[in-house]
Amino acid sequence: MDKFSGQKRAVQYLYPPIDPFDQRMVDVGDGHTVYVEQSGNKAGTPVVVLHGGPGGGCSPAMRRYFDPAVYRVILFDQRGCGRSKPSASVKDNTTWHLVADIERIRKLLGIEQWAVFGGSWGATLALIYAQAHPAHVSHLVLRGVFLMTQIELKWFYGGGAGQFWPETWARFAEMVPEDERDDLIHAYHKRLFSGDMLQEVKFARAWSSWENALASVYSNGQGGEAPADYARAFARLENHYFTNAGFLDYDGQILAEVEKIAHIPGVIVQGRYDMICPPQRAWELARAWPNCELRMIRNAGHALSEPGISAELVRVMDEIAEDMR
Repeated sequence: MDKFSGQKRAVQYLYPPIDPFDQRMVDVGDGHTVYVEQSGNKAGTPVVVLHGGPGGGCSPAMRRYFDPAVYRVILFDQRGCGRSKPSASVKDNTTWHLVADIERIRKLLGIEQWAVFGGSWGATLALIYAQAHPAHVSHLVLRGVFLMTQIELKWFYGGGAGQFWPETWARFAEMVPEDERDDLIHAYHKRLFSGDMLQEVKFARAWSSWENALASVYSNGQGGEAPADYARAFARLENHYFTNAGFLDYDGQILAEVEKIAHIPGVIVQGRYDMICPPQRAWELARAWPNCELRMIRNAGHALSEPGISAELVRVMDEIAEDMR
């Protein structure tokens, strides 16, 4: 398949919509049940899709990056979001709980090794999972790399990205008193976990809108107003994870321990103008990972749905399928 035919299909159609052949709720313990689905070819090459956020949930569109004749596509909603229950719960909800959930799903479905596909926080989780269980990962396909470091959090919640979007940043920052604006993650945390549902939803929508407004290179700076349940789960989970530095042992852990996945083939698809997860981290990761290819997409931001990013992700998965034939 030549480059331009692949791009045309990805932008306009991706792969045709398909329905799951298996949908279930899985009890993962600690009072949590997670939604899991499978679609595509029951006997195909397994790929697990890790959604962003934390708290974003999966969607039917995420099935469309994979040839359904080739891939067995596994999607699930991480703890506390999407169709998983209880919604917006941060109890027993850490990176390491999610890593254990991924392993539980792998074993439940009888899969020995699978490709791991994730973007943004999904890329973070994919890297941490692969470092913890490298023997079970055949490929890593990452988009919009986020390494859960303090420099990244300070960029997005400390005014770095706000220098490009000052009016949008002002709406986000001015939700809290001026004397709390030196630590917006903490300031929002107090309100997202206040116990006052109206206040939690108000600040959850503001939190979600700030991120959504910067997702696309074509943005007009308006992030919209997300449904209350979605916004509350998304904002509470993101804030919980960011407040706790992703529950990692130390800042910079993912990059420092990249040797654990050095043998795993990887591809990073990164928007050149990604305002949420700037390309610096993707470039650093690719330099440190000898079996990784970085594909920088010009005229693209952060969103999975960016035309250039969608096209390249479809192309990558088609290439992997071809190589495995």
